[in-house]
Amino acid sequence: MENLKYRRILLKLSGEALQGEKNYGIDPEFLGNLADEIEKVVKLGVELAIVIGGGNIFRGMKGATQGMDRATADYMGMLATVMNALALQDALEKRGLKTRVLSAIEMREIAEPYIRRRAIRHLEKGRVVIFAAGTGNPFFTTDTAAALRAAEINADILLKATKVDGVYTADPMKDKNAVKLDKISYKDVIVKGIKVMDSAAVSLCMENGIPIVVFDVRKPGNLEKVVKGENVGSLVEGEAL
Repeated sequence: MENLKYRRILLKLSGEALQGEKNYGIDPEFLGNLADEIEKVVKLGVELAIVIGGGNIFRGMKGATQGMDRATADYMGMLATVMNALALQDALEKRGLKTRVLSAIEMREIAEPYIRRRAIRHLEKGRVVIFAAGTGNPFFTTDTAAALRAAEINADILLKATKVDGVYTADPMKDKNAVKLDKISYKDVIVKGIKVMDSAAVSLCMENGIPIVVFDVRKPGNLEKVVKGENVGSLVEGEAL
């Protein structure tokens, strides 16, 4: 544990990440690889909590743009995150990791209700905690849920797992002149509209002094490098030097 820079971390996984190379749903191969990476850091002594999205199954905003009531669409999106949480739990438990799913929407048959003190106690006992159903409220993203849960459990850092290797000045998939930023301030992310997380999530992290690391979760070993404090991805914190 002496090699760890961060002991308690909040990992934000998008639903799209679970798709892997598929167009919809969950890619079993990627899920297995992700579980292997998580197993490595847990065995190092990291207290790991995860917030997972549901965009690989249903995205509330998309439903709203297609004429669905926004609140109803968001609740459907929350249920999608529960499905992803159960799939991840299954993959982790196959590797012998003790895991608990805590849902912001009560469904006792498959998940524990979210209770802050219970979540912290699970972490202290070495269990991986997966937070499902976002904040339990419509109109809030799972990014905001991640920032909220990170603050509630007193996480040392919020890790934003993506398909790119950090924060860029523009979308590197569309703009070949996009430049990677190794470090950027919360304020620059908000003012310049850089797509790291939504502004509410970044503001919440800024107010609570929780640094954010944006990194490529698909590259083996990256998660372990981040928790050891190695230079991986992009760091979002106070004013950039």
